[in-house]
Amino acid sequence: MGIPEKIQSIQDEIHKTQINKATEFHVGILKAKIAKLKKEQEENTHGKTVSTGGGSAGFDVRKAGDGTVVLIGFPSVGKSTLLNALTNAKSKTAAYSFTTLTAVPGMLDYNGARIQILDLPGIIEGAAAGKGLGKRVLSVARNADLVLIVLDVFQINHLEVIKKELSEIGVKVDEMPPDIVVEKTITGGISVNIQVPIQVDENFIRNVMRINGIHNGRITIRERGLTIDQLIDVLSGNRVYIPSLAVINKIDLVGTEYLKMATSKLKIPYTAVSADTNKNMELLKREIYNKLDFVRIYLKPKGQDADLEEPLIMPRNSTVQNICNKIHRNMVRDFKFAQVWGKSVKFGGQKVGLEHRIIDEDVLTIVKKINAL
Repeated sequence: MGIPEKIQSIQDEIHKTQINKATEFHVGILKAKIAKLKKEQEENTHGKTVSTGGGSAGFDVRKAGDGTVVLIGFPSVGKSTLLNALTNAKSKTAAYSFTTLTAVPGMLDYNGARIQILDLPGIIEGAAAGKGLGKRVLSVARNADLVLIVLDVFQINHLEVIKKELSEIGVKVDEMPPDIVVEKTITGGISVNIQVPIQVDENFIRNVMRINGIHNGRITIRERGLTIDQLIDVLSGNRVYIPSLAVINKIDLVGTEYLKMATSKLKIPYTAVSADTNKNMELLKREIYNKLDFVRIYLKPKGQDADLEEPLIMPRNSTVQNICNKIHRNMVRDFKFAQVWGKSVKFGGQKVGLEHRIIDEDVLTIVKKINAL
């Protein structure tokens, strides 16, 4: 029996099980087994091809710029028109479904940042299970810094479907990784350290760890109210946590009252735009920039003035090492120390190491080892 058949067999067992307090941990174990099988399936697929898209041309887009944003949505919601309005790309548009069959990149220049935006083929319900180009499309989102969920103003209910499909492929939007630390050891069995009230018992934790091949190790849980699904996500080890931004397109086709009624049940912030008429596009650009949560770092070459005109754009909470890696692949190897002027240090010109976290508008000098000059 292959992996897909094993997954289907376990899913059938879950569907036959009456869900209640007495069976929730049994169902949780079955979910953990499915997660483990899906991880194996993913690893087997990636082992056969370097392509993100399983060998399909057009899905191997190299990350570029200061951040990468993917457009995810059902067919014909206006993703291509949106890409063209945001960037200098020329993505094909037409009034029928599935116009885009590859990943089309564009570059948004905003507030000193260069933001790569990828227009992806439309997905349909069941995409994570392989319908249409679903798996290949959703897998691109795993490497993004922001997911733009694009909705047709007449089909806003697709939001929850898209979030579910992303979750099925291991992309958790607008969630933080649970506060759990897992350390593998050579011997000693499994040690469980629960520091806050949770919804999972210790025996279940040990079983899920064993399912994932951890027979010796320590797990420390500080996530208050930890659920079965959160535990499975962490121990599966193949989940990514990415922010999202909901974009409602085609608002030029409706009135104010309709838009208010259609969005009344949305529980998350959204940006309403018309890519066709360019309405609210500047607002959307600002929202994308803010959601990416960049900081600006001004580089100061040793013995020279700082370049205050063109900052280096970095994600918030970046370290000096992250900056070195962005500047040049050998910078960390040649690194001696750095000097920082700004709010992240106690005094101007303070010497710091690679692990120092920078803050917006810090000024930075990187000093190399003498033999590296």
